[in-house]
Amino acid sequence: MLKILHGKIILFVVCITGLSVLVIEVVATRILSPYFGNTIYTYSSIISVILTALSFGYYLGGRVSDACPYEKYFYGIIFLSGFFSFFIEYIIVWFLEPMSKNISFVYGPLVFSLGLFFLPSFFLGMLTPFAITLQNIKFPESGIGKISGEVFFWSTFGSIVGGLVTGFYLIPNFGVDAIIIGVSCLLAAIGFIGLFAYSIQTKYLYVLLFIFSLFAAFSMVQTKIFKQYGFLYEGEGIYEKILVYDKDYEGRPARFLRSELNSSSAMYLDSDDMLFEYSKYYSLYSLFNKNPKHILVLGGGAYSIPKKYLSEISDAMVDVIEFEPTLYSIAKKYFKLEDSLRLKNYIEDARKFLLTTDNTYDVIFNDVYLSLYSVPSHVITKEFFLLAKSKLNDGGIIIMNLIGDIYPGEKSLVVSGMATFDSVFENTYFFATDDPKKIEVQNIILLGINSNQKIDFQDVLIKENINETIKNLEKQLIRKEDIPINQALVFTDNFVPTEMYTATMLERSLH
Repeated sequence: MLKILHGKIILFVVCITGLSVLVIEVVATRILSPYFGNTIYTYSSIISVILTALSFGYYLGGRVSDACPYEKYFYGIIFLSGFFSFFIEYIIVWFLEPMSKNISFVYGPLVFSLGLFFLPSFFLGMLTPFAITLQNIKFPESGIGKISGEVFFWSTFGSIVGGLVTGFYLIPNFGVDAIIIGVSCLLAAIGFIGLFAYSIQTKYLYVLLFIFSLFAAFSMVQTKIFKQYGFLYEGEGIYEKILVYDKDYEGRPARFLRSELNSSSAMYLDSDDMLFEYSKYYSLYSLFNKNPKHILVLGGGAYSIPKKYLSEISDAMVDVIEFEPTLYSIAKKYFKLEDSLRLKNYIEDARKFLLTTDNTYDVIFNDVYLSLYSVPSHVITKEFFLLAKSKLNDGGIIIMNLIGDIYPGEKSLVVSGMATFDSVFENTYFFATDDPKKIEVQNIILLGINSNQKIDFQDVLIKENINETIKNLEKQLIRKEDIPINQALVFTDNFVPTEMYTATMLERSLH
C-alpha cells in the first residue's frame, strides 16, 4: 500500500512541476514585454529558450537518474528549480530595466530569456526522465511504456492546468512578482519536504532552509523597495500591465495611462484639451460632415477620443472597440468618462468586430497598438482596409494613427502603411504631427475619404479655423511626391512583416 501511495506521490509531484513550467512560460511574456514590446521576437525567444532548456534537462536528467536513481536527488533538483526561480525576481529587480536600454529590440528578448528562464526550466526538465526511472524501479512489472505514458500524461496535464490558471486567474488577480515568488516557494517547499523525507542529514537540511528563507525574504523586500510609488492605479490587465499616474506635461498637470511601453493615452487635469498631437486629428470629421451620426473608435485607451466625439456631436452614437477589458472601468474612474446611452463599448478584436458587424459608419478612428510602436499586423493590411472601407457610409472617412519614420529607403513601416492605405482608398491625405520634412520617428495621420471630395486648404473655413489642428493642416501635409510610396511594400495578410520593420525603425532611431 505504501509503495502504491509513493508512486502516486511521484505522479502528483510531476504534475506540479509541469504546472510550474507553464506558469513561468506564460508569465515570461509579461516580464519582458514592458521592456521589449509584446512582439513576435518576445514570444519566439521565450518559447525557444524554454524548449531548449527542457530538452537539455530531459537529456541530462535521464543520465543522472541512471547513475543516481535516488529520491533525494529527485527532490534536490526540485529544490534547485525553486531556488533558481527566485533569481528571475532578482534579475528583474536589479538588471532588466537598466540593461534593456542597451540591448536591441530584436535580440534583447533572447538574451534576457536565457538569463531569466533557462536554469529553472532546465532543472524542471530533468524531473520527467528522473520520475520515469524512479517509477520503473518501484514498479518494474508495469513496463517502461506504461510508466512513461503516466509520467508524461501527468506532467502535460499539469502544464495544461498551469497555462489556464495563469491566464484566467493568476495574472488578472496577482502581480508578476507574486506569481514568480509563489511558484518558487511551491517548488522549494516540495523539494524541502522530499529531502526531509528521504534522509538528507538534518544539519544540511536546516542550512538549506535557512539560505532559502533568506533569499525568499530578501526577494519580497526588494520587490517592495523597487516598486514604483505614486501610481493612482497599478494592475495587471488581461493582456498587459496598466499604470495610471499624474505628472506635469508642458507645464500643465496631466494624467497618463500607460500600458506596457506605451503612454497610450492622457488628459490634462485643468481642461478638456487633448494632450497628444495625434489625438487632435479626431476633429478632421468637421471638414466633411459636421454632424456624423455613427462613429467607430478602434482602440479605447483612456477613451479621450470617444469623449470628444460625445461632447462635440450631440446626437452621435459612438462605438468603441477595446481588446483590454479593464480599460473601460479605468477610464470611468480616472479619466472622467461618464456613462452614456450614446456610447457602446465592445470588448473584442477590431478586425473581428468589423467582420461581424452590420453597422456602417460616418467616421472610423483607428488607433490600435500592441506595445512600443508595434501596430497589430492584422489591422494594417490591404484586406483590413478593404474591410474598413466596406463599413464606411458614402462620404465617410477613416483616420488612422501610425508611429514611425518617413524613411526614404526600404523597410519603412509608415511608408508601407501609407502605400497599403493608398491602394484601397482613392482619396487620401497624410499628415505629420511634427514636421512633414522630418524623417525621424513621429506620429503620422492617415486620412481616407470614401468620396471624391477634396480638401481645399485655401478655404477660409480652414485658414481661419479656431481649431489649430484644422488651421495648420496644409503645413503638416506630407506630399505624396516627396515619399517613395510607389516603391514601398503593400502589406497583405499573406506578407506583413511589421515586427521586422518596427525593429529596423528602432535601430535607425538609436543611431
